[in-house]
Amino acid sequence: MKPLFLTTILLLTAFIALSQPTQTLRGRVVDRESKYPLIGATIQLLDNTNKPITGTVADTLGRYRLTNVAVGRQTVRISLVGYKDALLNNIVVDAGRETILDVDLEENTTELAIVTVKAQRSGDAKNEMAIVSARQFTVDEADRYAGSRGEPARMASNFAGVQGADDSRNDIVIRGNSPSGLLWRVEGINIPNPNHFAIPGTSGGPVSIIRNNTLANSDFFTGAFPAEFGNGIAGVFDLKLRNGNNERHQRSLQFGFLGTEGLLEGPLSKKSGSSYLITYRYANLWLFNKAGIDIGTQAVPTYQDASFRFNFPLKRGGRLALWGFGGTSTVDILVSEQSVSDRNIFGQNDRDQYYTSRMFVSGLTYEKSISRRTFVKATVAASGNVQDANHNFLFIRNGTDGKPLVQNDRYVIDRLAPVLDYRFADTKASLSLALTHKLSARSTLKAGLNADVYFFNLFDSVRVVTTNPGTTPVLATWQKRWDTKTSALLLQPYVQWRANVTEKLTLSAGVTSTVFTLNKNSVSPVEPRAGLVYDLPNRQKLSVAVGLHSQIQPTYTYFYKTPDFTSSFFPTPLIEQNRGVGLTKSWHYVAAYDRLLGRNMRLKLEAYYQRLFNVPIEVGRTSFSILNTGAGFTRVFPQKLFNGGTGRNYGAELTLEKFFSNSYYFLVTGSLFDARYRGSDGVLRNTDFNGKYAFNALFAKEFVFQRGASKRNSLNVGAKYTAVGGRWYGPVNLTASQAAQEVVFQDATRNTLQFAPYRRFDIKVDYKMNRMNAKGGRLTHTIAVDFVNILGIQNLLSLSYAPQPDGSFIKQEYQLGFLPVFYYKIDF
Repeated sequence: MKPLFLTTILLLTAFIALSQPTQTLRGRVVDRESKYPLIGATIQLLDNTNKPITGTVADTLGRYRLTNVAVGRQTVRISLVGYKDALLNNIVVDAGRETILDVDLEENTTELAIVTVKAQRSGDAKNEMAIVSARQFTVDEADRYAGSRGEPARMASNFAGVQGADDSRNDIVIRGNSPSGLLWRVEGINIPNPNHFAIPGTSGGPVSIIRNNTLANSDFFTGAFPAEFGNGIAGVFDLKLRNGNNERHQRSLQFGFLGTEGLLEGPLSKKSGSSYLITYRYANLWLFNKAGIDIGTQAVPTYQDASFRFNFPLKRGGRLALWGFGGTSTVDILVSEQSVSDRNIFGQNDRDQYYTSRMFVSGLTYEKSISRRTFVKATVAASGNVQDANHNFLFIRNGTDGKPLVQNDRYVIDRLAPVLDYRFADTKASLSLALTHKLSARSTLKAGLNADVYFFNLFDSVRVVTTNPGTTPVLATWQKRWDTKTSALLLQPYVQWRANVTEKLTLSAGVTSTVFTLNKNSVSPVEPRAGLVYDLPNRQKLSVAVGLHSQIQPTYTYFYKTPDFTSSFFPTPLIEQNRGVGLTKSWHYVAAYDRLLGRNMRLKLEAYYQRLFNVPIEVGRTSFSILNTGAGFTRVFPQKLFNGGTGRNYGAELTLEKFFSNSYYFLVTGSLFDARYRGSDGVLRNTDFNGKYAFNALFAKEFVFQRGASKRNSLNVGAKYTAVGGRWYGPVNLTASQAAQEVVFQDATRNTLQFAPYRRFDIKVDYKMNRMNAKGGRLTHTIAVDFVNILGIQNLLSLSYAPQPDGSFIKQEYQLGFLPVFYYKIDF
């Protein structure tokens, strides 16, 4: 009887184990530099004590497969003689989708060591030339961080030295720099602002067009980046797109407050290994309006975006990928139909505004491991962005007291008159070439060329409105501020060399050059970049880096036709006075200390100094500097500019990170910094973005529930607290503001006042249900809600021009209040 009982128990245990939700984990193992497949690499699935559970070996193409992997978080070790082991922690395996892990192994120059690829224990980026101020981020992080909404930029605002501090936009300020100093790059191509409702000259927006479910692990840089990155002085997003599943058709559907979206992926040909990946999303912001949730305006913005990637393996190891993404967005802010008490933080409050923006990029990428030591990658692409706007000025009737007349909480409108019509269109043809060659196990050389041909088509016509208290506004004649059709070439060749000088010392040195053919002043012939890393005992290291960086100006500013105020009358014929403005330049100096604290925790300290020069400022004696632009929903209208400005940023940063283990993680980052500039008046001032400090604390805990033999559920609860110093402004010039119909600050006292500190507390909760039926069908349900600013803290955003019933016209605008962002997703 006893043997029968034991046999029954063993059979039931085996049945339950076999019935538990499982999925396939597979991928490809290649050399880090040459991307050559590593035949015979050993792949092992580890338990909680890092002991192997099961394993396999990579085939002749470097491919591996582990089947029947239990759903949940897993640890994988990949090893090969002559290479450093890769330990991949916190690999999320869901029932509804195969997990695909492509891994690069670093050749070992001496004895075998362990380097972490996932979870970033070492802090190294995927880019083999990066030394400091670089971090690899994963799709899992973009999903996991409270308040990130699945967007790369909002996720990056949690990192040391980076701040957002604007609920309505995802602009990021890196080490006190303008957000326009950020470079966006996809598959080696510099791309336009990848956000909906993008404003010319900015790098952010309210909603990202790029979806995290289309990304592979990518890099983010905050200073002293390698020579291959040009045309950026603040930071770089170097994004990589993932391929679709080439063996199994998979689908994902998601519905939430930010949109309804779908994803399809699968094999085009299982024999050749080709695959497709297609996504589409349409906005659901009307849900916020119906629920009475404040999004900063009573207008209902609409947007949609899509992406695709078709991957074709070629003979002899080459690969060809056709990819693209883009989006369109529209918002009609009709102040004439709003109540006086309605909010409008996205535009001016004295006119109806119609705005549309479009962005696209599409490319063809070829890559091939020519030999065990040489890898080539080439991408050709076309991209573009368009902004189209029309404004109708409101002639508001005044009462007998000379103040705006209000009836039923609405202004009484006599008539509307068109005052603005503009359409900016920038299109670009791009080429990226990169050749990586391993000179030896200790030394790697990378060289390439980035080229962009810009085609500009800019038009803007405006009528100046003159107003005086108690009188009817007067409209001037139409003037063309922009009317340009031209082209220009941006060239950036580079070379970078990395060498393990000794067992403990690594050197990375390179040089690049920037040439913009729009004018003779936009040439930077030599921009050196260099860095050193020295490994200390007890898993510590010291790093230093230096680099010269340059950037062209926001392209529309070159063609602005500045009025000639020296004339005896106005208006006069307008001319382009800024077409000859040169590059902004910046020296970066960075020092860093890293230490691993135990198996799953890292401490990182960085100090930096940045010297900016050749900064465009206005002729004469004013406080204007291009360093204060690039954020918000307005363009800049400078007078005649020249490259005579300077700036300097310095600070210290701390990162304490506990990687996901034992079902929880945390991340604490802090920054102390100072960012100042000089305009043509010679006064050293705070930049608009000199918040002085930034602090972030994130925590998340996962709870796992096993329900029966075929169900596994998990609950993730995360929280985030952010505190950032307020941005700077100055006393308002009331006379000039009323004449310009927008806020104009007194020039002499610019940036002498500071908004209150920005504070926000977010909570994210998601519940995941993994299911597997008797026929082997697998699916995953996810229900999540991101409680943004759950305490409803009223953070001051800006000052805006808005006629008020009391006769005033300067209004304080506050950030968004409590904002719940809900979604439901199913993968199958």
